Amino acid sequence: MTELPTSVEVAVEVGVDPATAFRVFTEEIDLWWVRGPINFWDSARAVEVRIEPGVGGRILEVYADDALERGVITAWEPGVRFEYRSSTDDTETTVTFDPIAAGTRVTVVEALVPGGTEAVYSWRNVLHWFPAWLDRRDSAPRTPREVGRLAIALSYEDPAAAARWLHKVFGLESWDRVPEEGQQPSWIELHAGTSSIILLRRTEPGGPSADHATWVYVDDLDAHFARTQENGAKIVQEIHQYGYRSYEAEDLEGHRWTFLQARPTMP
Repeated sequence: MTELPTSVEVAVEVGVDPATAFRVFTEEIDLWWVRGPINFWDSARAVEVRIEPGVGGRILEVYADDALERGVITAWEPGVRFEYRSSTDDTETTVTFDPIAAGTRVTVVEALVPGGTEAVYSWRNVLHWFPAWLDRRDSAPRTPREVGRLAIALSYEDPAAAARWLHKVFGLESWDRVPEEGQQPSWIELHAGTSSIILLRRTEPGGPSADHATWVYVDDLDAHFARTQENGAKIVQEIHQYGYRSYEAEDLEGHRWTFLQARPTMP
């Protein structure tokens, strides 16, 4: 069994002063948080990510009629640091804003509390979204970006190399990031406008399902699943949840389709 690390640290550098970095980080998190299908605890219902300021404030994933408390703030020093205790696992997180010659170094340390047994170290996968937002916020709309209702998934032997090639040759961009040489993230999402192009590692030899798949967000996943079953489609995986609710089916010639529950805010 792999031993759970007691802490994980990640840092980025941004070209603004610590006071500005702190304010943008906390007040505009819903603008720089990438709204991909695996970036929420319940992406089918999420409409906002929010940080309530001050000690006792909450880190919230907001739904139309409810909210998930992801943490409670235990320290709050604007321009310097804030800390919060996770409400969903056994970790404490410290975010610091240190002045450097080029601006600010933002460091996030997630640490397992004494006696803790469960940790989801997620900041190492998301902190790079923050400098990307700062780079474009002066010209970007002050509304969250939402992906469209249709996406495609392409399978490659080396998805990271494919992402770099597609970015360089076809000019495809990413709301997340294009992996650098040597990086092998588990999830790569490129974009053409609001359409997502998801790159996955090929796990099956041959056949259309091993090459590409189509992702469609629908208003009522349960009703859609019932219709698919009633009409005799081959169900590859029934409705399940991993951040998003979805199921998988094959069409009459074996192409793989994934249907997902749309968020209330999706166009």
